[in-house]
Amino acid sequence: MKLVKAYIRHRMVEEVHHALIKGGYCCMTFVECEGTGQYTDHEKEHISDKYPFAEAYRVIKIEILSRDEDVENLVKLIRENGRTGYRGDGMIIISPVEETYKIRTDDKGVEVI
Repeated sequence: MKLVKAYIRHRMVEEVHHALIKGGYCCMTFVECEGTGQYTDHEKEHISDKYPFAEAYRVIKIEILSRDEDVENLVKLIRENGRTGYRGDGMIIISPVEETYKIRTDDKGVEVI
């Protein structure tokens, strides 16, 4: 199993979400974050009111627990639908997952995703 984390522009989240749902991926987590990076789309992105000293921009982190064989397709969907063509479009990080447990049923392993 893998944990796919994608940091994308906040204005691209709806498109990425629709593509993931259409691709058969129903379960994901969205976290609104602010971060620094190589943003060049300043006309459409706004510097944070919380962290103006760092020129932080609002980004969305999407987390998806995935079977190993689905990772390549997930990355493709996120890249194709999250890209604007400007620097700062984001990043995708893939991490191994040792084990998963479902709290309600005590199921574990890849069956819980």
